[in-house]
Amino acid sequence: MHIYINQENQQFHLTNGQVSYIFHVMKNGQLGHLYYGKALRHRSDFSHLQVYDVPTGASCHVYADDPAFVLETLRQEYPAYGNSDFREPAISVQKENESHVPTFTYDSFSVLEGKPRLEGLPATYGNEASTLQILLKDEFLQAELTLNYTIFPDKPVITRSATLRNYGGENLVIARLMGAALDLPDKDFIFTHLAGAWARERHVKERVLETGIQSISSLRGASSHHHNPFLALRRPNATEHSGEVYGFNFVYSSNFIMQVEVDHYDMARLTVGIHPFGFQWGLSPTETFQTPEVVMVYSDQGLNGMSQAFHQLYRENLIPERWKSEDRPILINNWEATYFDFDEDKLVNIAKSASELGIEMLVLDDGWFGKRNDDTSSLGDWHVDFNKLPNGLESLAKKINDAGMKFGLWFEPEMISPNSELFKTYPDWAVGMADQHRTLGRNQLVLDFSRPEIVVYLYEKMSGIIKQTNLSYIKWDMNRNITEPFSQKLASNQQGEFFHRYILGVYSLYERLTSEFPHVLFESCAGGGGRFDPGMLYYAPQTWTSDNTDAVERLKIQYGTSFAYPLYSMGSHVSAVPNHQTYRETPLSTRANTAYFGTFGYELDPHSLTEEEREEIKGQVAFYKEQRRLIREGHFYRLLSPFSGNETAWMVVSPDQSEALVGYYKVLATPNSRKQQTLPLSGLSADKAYEVNGRTYYGDELMQVGLQLPTEFNGVNMRSSKRRGDFQSNIFYLKSTDEILN
Repeated sequence: MHIYINQENQQFHLTNGQVSYIFHVMKNGQLGHLYYGKALRHRSDFSHLQVYDVPTGASCHVYADDPAFVLETLRQEYPAYGNSDFREPAISVQKENESHVPTFTYDSFSVLEGKPRLEGLPATYGNEASTLQILLKDEFLQAELTLNYTIFPDKPVITRSATLRNYGGENLVIARLMGAALDLPDKDFIFTHLAGAWARERHVKERVLETGIQSISSLRGASSHHHNPFLALRRPNATEHSGEVYGFNFVYSSNFIMQVEVDHYDMARLTVGIHPFGFQWGLSPTETFQTPEVVMVYSDQGLNGMSQAFHQLYRENLIPERWKSEDRPILINNWEATYFDFDEDKLVNIAKSASELGIEMLVLDDGWFGKRNDDTSSLGDWHVDFNKLPNGLESLAKKINDAGMKFGLWFEPEMISPNSELFKTYPDWAVGMADQHRTLGRNQLVLDFSRPEIVVYLYEKMSGIIKQTNLSYIKWDMNRNITEPFSQKLASNQQGEFFHRYILGVYSLYERLTSEFPHVLFESCAGGGGRFDPGMLYYAPQTWTSDNTDAVERLKIQYGTSFAYPLYSMGSHVSAVPNHQTYRETPLSTRANTAYFGTFGYELDPHSLTEEEREEIKGQVAFYKEQRRLIREGHFYRLLSPFSGNETAWMVVSPDQSEALVGYYKVLATPNSRKQQTLPLSGLSADKAYEVNGRTYYGDELMQVGLQLPTEFNGVNMRSSKRRGDFQSNIFYLKSTDEILN
């Protein structure tokens, strides 16, 4: 039993021994929030958790005879503006031609075993979960608001969403409908989020909560490179491995806002949902609007405990069922080997050479379709360029399969080039007004995915190619954001629906393709990491983490990404040097040692390698094949932050603590360093003995004293030093042993 109802006091308690979430019905019929945090034992009455106190005389109270009942000072569950609350609300809705302050009051509840699907939207799932649905009504609007809460039995996770139904006879207009709101009793938190730009996504940023509004958001039609839809509120004394942290992630891939408003009494209100700017949704009689889902994680084991809860949830209750336990193929992408200049022989030779190295799949990137010899044409013309591939894709796919390799293909289905057959035939299919300026990005426009006929067109093109080539993998790219959000098929009063309808179209195409072709591995991409979010992971279990494959920059990118997303969701490859994005030259070993902690692959020309490099890559590939189950299923621990110094370290520990993989990286060498350097580890069994580098240690030694790092060059110890120069890295494999140590 994970949901308790105190019917006499109209109180609701979700708990599983790790977390508790408690709310109740207040005297005015609205919902009040009581508690969210570490699990509490259940009791018959939690009324004492709501504190009523008479505020200043300037406050407005709901009841003339009760000056203490002031919504401005009470923690609420899903607040509306007005009725004595002046903070930003979770909901704003009115009749089409009449103003009204929404007042949704309690009607009833229901408890469901399992978790219902969200119609048309990605969301977590799980038959083992329990779901509480609270039905609220506004009689003037003749609208029903259902708040959905799901708790999982073995995770400190609660998911939330809201559903609004018009049961009246008049049209309603939604201006704001958040996935979740949470009123916290104080502001004593550090606001932690992931920010950046193209080629430096998801850097960790922190600031102290202060009076006023602090937010992260996107208005780009994608979750964006710039702000990930993730937010953590950690107590000031919380660290990586101890202290209280509340984590929030929005299962959505378009415009969003995650906002904390600290009021004049130092209470903090969090709201998470679709960004209200430019959003307006008409709700006709009998129609329903479903918000995307908000994932909420509580951790009393610091940021790393929060991350492990997100990782476990997404591995077990979000990604497609098939890819939970199946190995992802080690791939080589031809882009940095050939760019647009290739033919069948060149690609087949790359495949044969890569196969000799143990690589398992060739991915043909951009340039195989239309007349695509550069990035100025042909997006939308999804038919093979017979000038480059005169025998077609089917022949190429067969020859690659005959070389012992799977075959993958790059698409950018959401885009259209002005210089394309498709645009000449259907110019109104592009987003924007035909008689007004439309901004180009990467020489392309965006297809209007709010129109079902366009989604059908793309489905027919992509499904035909999948069947023709026996495709194993699709890299789904999206290289520009939406700048003039206008659909030529939507009425003027529906243009506020465009962004949401657009992403619903994207989801519908993903849903149709992944359902019909469950064997095809999809990897999402948006100019690299511009749409790395849980909504995408529901369909595509891995995302191209960043276009920047430089091993040094990837330390920060992958470290930050791990705050919410599991290692096996991160596309991470070894690329050629000088690096394409930074022009930095790093050792081949360091490039691989960074890329191991993700879905491993290569972005280079195998024919350009020396024999020594080929042998090294054979070893890398063989090593990753031995370790990829551990990387997929293990618990991840961050040890040293690249945002705090010159060193980075992390590790993965198997669920049974029998083995572990540690990565250590030092960007710049330290002159004349004689420090006896050790690296304290985490997550091991204190009582187990572990073999590493020919020595045996107990787990408590490795966690309290640390793993001895190889000696660093200090200017004279050339013979004894094992670490030297810039861009150092080491990988350590630990295996438990039955040996008894003296």
